[in-house]
Amino acid sequence: MFFELKENSLFVADSHYNEKNKQFLIFLEKLKSKEIECKQLILMGDMFDFISSESKYFVKRNQKLLDIINELSNDIDILYFEGNHDYNMQPLFKNVKVIKREKQPLLLNYKNKKIAICHGDIFTPKSYDIYCKVIRNHYLLIFLNMLDIKNFISKKIYYALIKKIICFDFKEFETLALKRSRNFDADIIVEGHFHQGKQYTFGNKRYINIPSLCCSQEYSILKDEQFIKIKLNK
Repeated sequence: MFFELKENSLFVADSHYNEKNKQFLIFLEKLKSKEIECKQLILMGDMFDFISSESKYFVKRNQKLLDIINELSNDIDILYFEGNHDYNMQPLFKNVKVIKREKQPLLLNYKNKKIAICHGDIFTPKSYDIYCKVIRNHYLLIFLNMLDIKNFISKKIYYALIKKIICFDFKEFETLALKRSRNFDADIIVEGHFHQGKQYTFGNKRYINIPSLCCSQEYSILKDEQFIKIKLNK
């Protein structure tokens, strides 16, 4: 595992990959062909509209992308921050380092600065924390998979998520970002989850929200201490 961010690291968040939102597949194929190049890739969570290692239906639906990620991890340092749509992921990967929700934020060093990275669904009410522990329980998910005869549960989840509207302008986001930044002991805070792609400076802290690859077709590159948004060309 690496503990220092490298120059030109790529950050990708909230692609919510499904049959309608295919930007993540396009991005991965560009990495594979070396049209996009990097040595360090940070996947910020909710990369799939839903997946867990226990769900055979969703693993099968997303196997092509999982295979590409595993292939890329032979040459690229990849960190995968689990989100609220993708969890219990480590069994699906060989060389990718998966950061579970309870291990977030992860603190990394970059040019003598301390950077805190997380998906963004932490520092939440206790009731949500309990919900997260229950829904991620390995044995519960195995049991539910056994009940998923002919994938009727999984298909209902899949098609319900496809209809969900996830791209919106959060008008009070700066207020929320300020409130959230107070929870972090770091110079730079990097989150996904909120799909806003905005940056703020609060005193001696910088707050970075990585854009949603699904919503704005953008990812970010860390260069000269700046998080620069890059448009994904199809």
